[in-house]
Amino acid sequence: MYCRARFASRLASTTAAASFSPSVCSRVSSPIVSPSSASSVSFWNQRYRSLSFLSSLRSLRCSAPRLHWRSPESLRVLARTSVPVVERFHRRIATTASEHPFKGVMTSLPKPGGGEFGKFYSLPALNDPRIDRLPYSIRILLESAIRNCDNFQVTKDDVEKIIDWEHTSPKQVEIPFKPARVLLQDFTGVPAVVDLASMRDAMKNLGNDPKKINPLVPVDLVVDHSVQVDVARSENAVQENMELEFKRNKERFAFLKWGSSAFHNMLVVPPGSGIVHQVNLEYLGRVVFNSDGMLYPDSVVGTDSHTTMIDGLGVAGWGVGGIEAEAAMLGQPMSMVLPGVVGFKLSGKLRDGVTATDLVLTVTQMLRKHGVVGKFVEFYGEGMGELSLADRATIANMSPEYGATMGFFPVDHVTLQYLKLTGRSDETVSMIEAYLRANKMFVDYNEPQQERAYSSYLQLDLAEVEPCISGPKRPHDRVPLKEMKADWHACLDTNVGFKGFAVPKEEQNKVAKFTFHGLPAELRHGSVVIAAITSCTNTSNPSVMLGAGLVAKKAYELGLEVKPWIKTSLAPGSGVVTKYLLQSGLQKYLNQQGFNIVGYGCTTCIGNSGELDESVASAISENDIIAAAVLSGNRNFEGRVHPLTRANYLSSPPLVVAYALAGTVDIDFEKEPIGTGKSGQSIYFKDIWPSNDEIAQVVQSSVLPDMFTSTYEAITKGNPMWNQLSVPASMLYSWDPNSTYIHEPPYFKNMTVEPPGPHGVKDAYCLLNFGDSITTDHISPAGSIQKDSPAAKFLLERGVDRKDFNSYGSRRGNDEVMARGTFANIRIVNKLLKGEVGPKTIHVPTGEKLYVYDAAMRYKAAGQDTIVLAGAEYGSGSSRDWAAKGPMLLGVKAVIAKSFERIHRSNLVGMGIIPLCFKPGEDADSLGLTGHERYSIDLPNKISEIRPGQDVTVTTDTGKSFTCTVRFDTEVELAYFDHGGILPFVIRNLNKE
Repeated sequence: MYCRARFASRLASTTAAASFSPSVCSRVSSPIVSPSSASSVSFWNQRYRSLSFLSSLRSLRCSAPRLHWRSPESLRVLARTSVPVVERFHRRIATTASEHPFKGVMTSLPKPGGGEFGKFYSLPALNDPRIDRLPYSIRILLESAIRNCDNFQVTKDDVEKIIDWEHTSPKQVEIPFKPARVLLQDFTGVPAVVDLASMRDAMKNLGNDPKKINPLVPVDLVVDHSVQVDVARSENAVQENMELEFKRNKERFAFLKWGSSAFHNMLVVPPGSGIVHQVNLEYLGRVVFNSDGMLYPDSVVGTDSHTTMIDGLGVAGWGVGGIEAEAAMLGQPMSMVLPGVVGFKLSGKLRDGVTATDLVLTVTQMLRKHGVVGKFVEFYGEGMGELSLADRATIANMSPEYGATMGFFPVDHVTLQYLKLTGRSDETVSMIEAYLRANKMFVDYNEPQQERAYSSYLQLDLAEVEPCISGPKRPHDRVPLKEMKADWHACLDTNVGFKGFAVPKEEQNKVAKFTFHGLPAELRHGSVVIAAITSCTNTSNPSVMLGAGLVAKKAYELGLEVKPWIKTSLAPGSGVVTKYLLQSGLQKYLNQQGFNIVGYGCTTCIGNSGELDESVASAISENDIIAAAVLSGNRNFEGRVHPLTRANYLSSPPLVVAYALAGTVDIDFEKEPIGTGKSGQSIYFKDIWPSNDEIAQVVQSSVLPDMFTSTYEAITKGNPMWNQLSVPASMLYSWDPNSTYIHEPPYFKNMTVEPPGPHGVKDAYCLLNFGDSITTDHISPAGSIQKDSPAAKFLLERGVDRKDFNSYGSRRGNDEVMARGTFANIRIVNKLLKGEVGPKTIHVPTGEKLYVYDAAMRYKAAGQDTIVLAGAEYGSGSSRDWAAKGPMLLGVKAVIAKSFERIHRSNLVGMGIIPLCFKPGEDADSLGLTGHERYSIDLPNKISEIRPGQDVTVTTDTGKSFTCTVRFDTEVELAYFDHGGILPFVIRNLNKE
């Protein structure tokens, strides 16, 4: 049978063929079932039979006003405006709703005072004892499958697979999943909107209606990744940095503002509002949707890997590639492997002086060692009651760092308290609790706990957690604080690597003396030059933010001050943080230590650190100093924070202040003084460190519900600079060929109605040969554009001054810049260069050393394919779509690696690149591959002959031959590969309507 028939139940399920359940459209109160058809009828006939009916429903959806979480009054206004649409919709589906396979478990949820909250699909009504043993995270997948079950996209067999999770999850079975919404930030959101705009052009070129390209699920885009720390240690830093942000990004911002009006169902939260994940936690997260009387759990996929932060609120959410997110927006169900779930039991209580950041770094190391890639982690146990919601969100946030798809905290009383604190109404919280209790998704630790099944188990006594820091190059390289000095000296001694700098003994005590604004200054190895309280991980947590303020206060009162040449900054995750820092009176002490607020967004953690003072930069460069950055973020990969900080450490916000005061990471806080006080006495770490009780008291008196309410009442009103942006009200985007920010990508040029089919690889050259842990930062850097790079040359040729280069992240809407920036990280290590570090490679036919982009273009001009060789964990780090788009534009046809990071592997498939894994125990070195060979991959040229996970043979022109596993993990991914990628797949199927 032709392969497409194999995909019958879901593969080619298009936007038009969506089940249109409440998880897909917030305006629908009843599920819709596609017309049934006999199993003997081909899949394509099934699709076309239902298209006219479903297309008309689609037009209803696009005209319906979006239901977004707002105040009760605003919800009532929306309800009034939507009544005619809902009534028409109900009439249209009346005859089909009764066909739902699980209509018998539809149940009413009564209100305590009479009436009902709405209807829901009841898990207890299934009367299946297996459900009681399911992890809570799997129950969310189960509810979604039941609610969306139409025996077309989601079948009763899919539901049974989830119910029987204990037996099916070890078998790596595939299930469809429909998230309730999609979350974007601007670095990943701009290319997503660029792709949507380009897809509209493609639809028009195919002679169809461009309006078919439109988000069908609620899409929230928070502009938070564009602010840079240009100005620091200034009362006016926020305003000055925002002015520079708008000057640099006016074109990008105008494009996003256009998208918010051109596409239905899309909300853009303007710059200066906060970090996407904190806004999601405090405001956007619903926990439970109530859409026109249909209740169901909130779930979300986001184009930032730290979307997992919302798991701390009991909302199932994780990061996906921008390419996958775009398909989800367009109604394409996500295909996923039913995951195993690691049960992580917490007990005890954190000791005095131990922060949530210390806990998360400990958990990250434990889970990384255990191995949780592709799995859910679910936390439980009596220790849960000792963790605030913010603490839970801190742990959930770093799921990408420990490798899990989710780090999930089921909803309990702590969750409900947080919802009330952050301004959700009493009625909403009452509805959430009633629904989750009724559907066995609520944890009440005051009641006996029924045993749940997990794939494996871990446990941690919170009392065993000790203060720690992580680095200098990876987030899971945890170092106990008491061992930091010894570990630092070991790093200086050790060969270059994740824990080594190879500084000769005679060089380790070098002192670089310089003048800073007329003052004598000096730097040594380990001197801190950047100290940043930043990133979503910690800025959502009042205990560590106020703890940082207390450290600053105690230090100031004792006479300690941060050295003026250290670039200090504070970038809160939302305006709420500023309000409670001011309420507590601690912001003035942070200001006195140089931690003035610089903006509201993801700054240092994403590489938007801004420039170091020229005198500091020169002292580092001219003396080859291993300078350090200490930040409260979650990412410290090489070259990410700043090109001149080779040692980067993750820590809690209070520790960021402590290390800034010390001025070096080369210190033993237990034995050595931080500095000298105003009376000449030695001041130690213990003198400035607050107790847990001190912090708790300040949190209790300073963090108030009206702070959240007032902050988010104004969040969508924008700011004067945003509101002044003028954008056209057009359905199609008018591309400016001279723009260096927004450019029409070439993905859909000359696109045909029929798919191109699969492709193997013939006589390909190796573009790059990598070792282990190549990150998406290495593949597609987000930070500064180096002055001699191909991207810099491109911009200079178009009249862009060096000072206006901005970052790669800000130019993700321009494929010409991003293709040139692919593999442009200055710290990348390519084995073809035999130890030389940098963004170049060897053009194998000539032996010339070229920038990677230039070598790739030479191969393409000669009609020669290329591949990439890699080690373990290829593509780890942020879920960066350009890490897949860029290699595709360079002509890379396949990546052969020991293992892949989950999101990056799927992104490669989404762009039509073949991911292959060496067999266990093998890699390029063990097989004697140098990268100078030519490679052929024997992949069948008929999609019907390819199976997920099958073995293929790779041969070289030197006579070597070896077997690899092709990492198309699901039937859906095979369909994408058949079409040349996920977005061409969606366009072709929409075109068939």
